[in-house]
Amino acid sequence: MEREAQKPIERIQENMLARSERRLLNWICARMPAWVSPDMLTFVGMAGAFMVFAGYVGSNLGDEWLWLAIAGYVIQWFGDSTDGSLARFRKIERPRYGYFLDHSCDGLATTLVVVGIGLSPYVTLEIALVALSGYLLLSIHAFLSVRVLGELKLSYLNAGPTELRFLLIALTLAMVGFGTGPGVFGKVNGFDLFVGGVGCVLIILFTIQTWVTARRLAKEEPSRNAEWSSQRGAGD
Repeated sequence: MEREAQKPIERIQENMLARSERRLLNWICARMPAWVSPDMLTFVGMAGAFMVFAGYVGSNLGDEWLWLAIAGYVIQWFGDSTDGSLARFRKIERPRYGYFLDHSCDGLATTLVVVGIGLSPYVTLEIALVALSGYLLLSIHAFLSVRVLGELKLSYLNAGPTELRFLLIALTLAMVGFGTGPGVFGKVNGFDLFVGGVGCVLIILFTIQTWVTARRLAKEEPSRNAEWSSQRGAGD
């Protein structure tokens, strides 16, 4: 029995900055030194994520540590956005290896960032974990969509990882500007409300996207079953 050929994955990226970011990444890749490899850039991205984590945890000692987190976001964007782009630009893609490594690192990087926020004096850890669960649920939906639809969805509500980084940088600047103060509702402050609200939105998005995808599959598969039944009947 012949093995079915693997279909190419369709990347769906509809975030607001996608076109501008693509032009910038192409410009960077065209000027990247030959000795720089995609794996090296993946390592740079992870180093940026650890910088973000260290910056937030260090903010317990002083607000100036938050600037390390902001610098980490920039470095993490650079490594995470250019590793796959460089591989495609040089036509040296390794689809399975790249897919596995990139998304494994994304999961670890996201965990470092959000847990770091929760370990800072600005956001309660339990609330930060709500945001982390929302992000990971959407990631699970994206991975499942690759399997059942052959589509890799990289953005939701016209926002993707780059827009999210800008949002987190803005949040960090607000931490620098406002500092830690009494909570609006007892121990819950404005940063808690913002991070928790983002987490709830992500969970709602996961629920909606799951329902939409399930309905799409339900409409597609009966027709395939009917076609199979008709072919079987013709064979009989």
